[in-house]
Amino acid sequence: MEKFEIKENTGSMFKNDYKKDNEKAPDYKGKCNVDGTEKEMAMWVSKTKDGKPYFSVRFSEVWVSDDRDVSPGDGVEDKGDDLPF
Repeated sequence: MEKFEIKENTGSMFKNDYKKDNEKAPDYKGKCNVDGTEKEMAMWVSKTKDGKPYFSVRFSEVWVSDDRDVSPGDGVEDKGDDLPF
């Protein structure tokens, strides 16, 4: 399947299916392209003190998984097999 490419200065948002697990999670999530840079979007449906609905939106850098190979013992000093338990 071909990767969907977002055109410059456009974006798409979708209902967040994981909202039910976390009340503070955004109601909608998506991606956009701003001047050639891909960003992630999060949107909450909120209300003013007077009860008027509005959208609160946050833009952030695209999250990239850290799938580095970590060898056993990386950053850990080997103290031998003399475990006290």
